[in-house]
Amino acid sequence: MEWRGTAILLSVRRHGETSAIIDVFSEEKGRHAGVVRGGTSRKVAPILQPGAQLDVAWRARLEDHIGSFVVEPVRSRAALVMGDRLALAGLNAVTSVLCFCLPEREAHGPLYRRTEQLLDLLGQNDVWPLAYLRWEVALLEEMGFGLDLSACAVTGGTEDLAYVSPKTGRAVSRTGAGTWADRLLPLPDVLRGVGDAPDSEVVQALETTGYFLNNHLAPDLGNKPLPDARARFVDAFTRTV
Repeated sequence: MEWRGTAILLSVRRHGETSAIIDVFSEEKGRHAGVVRGGTSRKVAPILQPGAQLDVAWRARLEDHIGSFVVEPVRSRAALVMGDRLALAGLNAVTSVLCFCLPEREAHGPLYRRTEQLLDLLGQNDVWPLAYLRWEVALLEEMGFGLDLSACAVTGGTEDLAYVSPKTGRAVSRTGAGTWADRLLPLPDVLRGVGDAPDSEVVQALETTGYFLNNHLAPDLGNKPLPDARARFVDAFTRTV
């Protein structure tokens, strides 16, 4: 069994004396693990940096075996985060969240393409947090927990939408919320893709998407804890606002 393609490196861990086990995310094969022989060597180790774009060739005797990768660099993103705390925190958030939520060997082409575009924006800190927010919204959609922010779940209206139901992920207007407003999540304009997208709204929107990652997606995955890397990125970004 074998396949070859371009993939984003998500994680690396040592395996034995000289090898490494890597997780990659490819457009057609999804999240896929394999062993890289000599992965700790001076020649190969610098290539195996999370976030890197790689050309990978996977081979195994049987399909359900972990198999082995031969890797070649396509594009390193290390320079984009060098000395940039926010960019590094963002990169770690993306790779950690993908490792957290993606099932093994299940294709998620649209999410892969969005992820590639997002990582190519690393270092552009004026636009990256907003791009990351939109990526999280797309990730929730891809994982089956999409938000419906088109109309109020109570009145059916499209005006003055200010909240999100923590149970359904649907928008709620101020009128529809009534006395339940303090039990609902914030719905800043940026989350609906309207307005000027100030950083303060992006922070507020990440609070809402984070709720659904923690309280809807995580339980669906067996109550695994959301990676700390996401909280570190949100904290680093919040301190810049």
